[in-house]
Amino acid sequence: MAFVEPVTLSRGGITLEPLGFEHEAGLAAAAQADDLWRIAVTMVPGPGEEHGYIEYALSQDDRFAFAVLDADGTVIGSTSYHDILPGPRRVEIGYTWYAKRVQRSHV
Repeated sequence: MAFVEPVTLSRGGITLEPLGFEHEAGLAAAAQADDLWRIAVTMVPGPGEEHGYIEYALSQDDRFAFAVLDADGTVIGSTSYHDILPGPRRVEIGYTWYAKRVQRSHV
């Protein structure tokens, strides 16, 4: 993962910052507001699973996870670079989910 360095990205009032345990409560609020964790199309932490979600994301050698924050710093979801391949310098973007209140918005 040498070519993928920790970075914070911001644009349009949205910030992606490296995911950490300080985002645990925010992830819980974003995921549980509308039972997003019940949707099976992506990995959303269920009630009480936020710590494990972060721990797993941080343990993956080929994944770099972000917390997604709105303009006031509230966590509204998560996204990741994944399947990071240093040889061809390729990353995929996924494991993405957003709080229902910001879905279908500029986020």
